[in-house]
Amino acid sequence: MTLDDLRVFIAVCRAGSLSAVARELSCTQSAVSQHVKRLEKELAVSLLERHARGVVPTSAGRILQAAASDGIGGIDLALRRLRDLVRGESGAVRVTTGATTVRHFMAAAVVGFRQRFPQVTLEFQTASSSRACFDALAADDLDLAWVTIGAPVRGIEQRPVADLPWVLAVPAGDPLAAEPRAELADLAAARLIRPPQASTSRTQLDEALADLDVGPAGHTSVADWDTALLLTELGVGQAVVPALPGWRAQNPPGLCLVPVPDLPPLSVGWAVRRWDALSPLARAFADMVAADCGRGAAGPVPAQGARGAARRHGASRAARICK
Repeated sequence: MTLDDLRVFIAVCRAGSLSAVARELSCTQSAVSQHVKRLEKELAVSLLERHARGVVPTSAGRILQAAASDGIGGIDLALRRLRDLVRGESGAVRVTTGATTVRHFMAAAVVGFRQRFPQVTLEFQTASSSRACFDALAADDLDLAWVTIGAPVRGIEQRPVADLPWVLAVPAGDPLAAEPRAELADLAAARLIRPPQASTSRTQLDEALADLDVGPAGHTSVADWDTALLLTELGVGQAVVPALPGWRAQNPPGLCLVPVPDLPPLSVGWAVRRWDALSPLARAFADMVAADCGRGAAGPVPAQGARGAARRHGASRAARICK
C-alpha cells in the first residue's frame, strides 16, 4: 500500500469513475484499477462496487475514504511545508475569502508581504460565504480562509482576529445621523439591508435580533457590505453592517454610521485545516493581517477568557462616523 494508491482511491470515490480518473492523471484505466486492487489485496476486503455507469465505494470503502482523505490532506500539507522550507522564501500563499475582504482587511498586509517576500505569489480565490470558504478549504489546495467566526466545523480550525461592532448606515440627512446610537426601536422601524440569507453573519445577526425580540419592518439582502452601503445611499433602506477597519480612515461618502451597542459584535478571523501544518509563508501572511487588524478601528480580539466582556463592551468602541 502506497500514498499514491490512497490518492488514486480517493479520486475514484469522488469521481465515481475509473476512466475519469485515468484521464485526469493521464494514465490508463488499467493503471488506476491496479492501485485500487492493491489496496483491496492488502486489506482483504472489497472497496468498490462496479456498475455499468461507474463505481461507488462499499461500506468498507467509505470508511477508508473518510480516513484517507483526512490523512492524505495532512501529509500533503506537511510535504508542502517541507518544500517551502527547502526553497526558502519562494512559493505561494493561497487564500479564499469574500469579494471585498482584501480591500477592507488585507490591503496593507498585501503590500507589506510583497515587500518582505517579493518572490512569493499571493493567490486569492473568491467565495460567497464562510460556508463556501470552508468547503473550498477542505477540497482545494488552499492555505487560509478569512471567515466570519461561527460554530465549529469538522476538520477546520478557526482563529478569531477582530470583533467588529455593528453600526446602522443611514444617509447623512437622516434624523438618526444626529444620534449617538441606534436603539432597538430604530431597527424595528427600519427597512434593513442585511447580509445574504445563507451567510454566517446573517445567521448571527438574525439570532441576535430574535433574542432581542426585534422584527424589522422589512429587509433587503445583499452579497457584500459595500453594496449594502451603496443601496443605503440610493435610499433603498438602512444597512446594518459591521464597522469595518477601512471605514474609520475613509468614511463612506454621504452616509453616517451610527453604533448599535445592543447587538453583539461580529467576530472575524482565519480558518485553516491545521495551524501546525501551515507553511511559514502562510503563517507570516496571517500574522501580518492580524497585526494590521489589531491596529485598525475594530481593535484586536482579547484572550479567549475575556471575550465575553469584549462582546458586552465592544460596541462602545465604535464612535458615530459621518461624512
